Amino acid sequence: MGQLVRELRQRMGLTQEKFAAKLGVAFPTINRWENGRAKPSPLAMKQIEDLLRSLGNEGQRLRRKHFGREGTSHAQE
Repeated sequence: MGQLVRELRQRMGLTQEKFAAKLGVAFPTINRWENGRAKPSPLAMKQIEDLLRSLGNEGQRLRRKHFGREGTSHAQE
């Protein structure tokens, strides 16, 4: 999950601080997600999926890469 968060943030051209503000979480939260020390909450995952959708084909590619053929986080649950 951390790699997806990092790739999404980088594709959007945002710092961890700005990405945190966009999602309404604290900067250390993004840092913990990216370093694998914590996982996004279900609400945060919905926001991440919305951001992926907003990236069109690139977001779709990232979803497939991290969640498999389904392209959603529910594929791993």
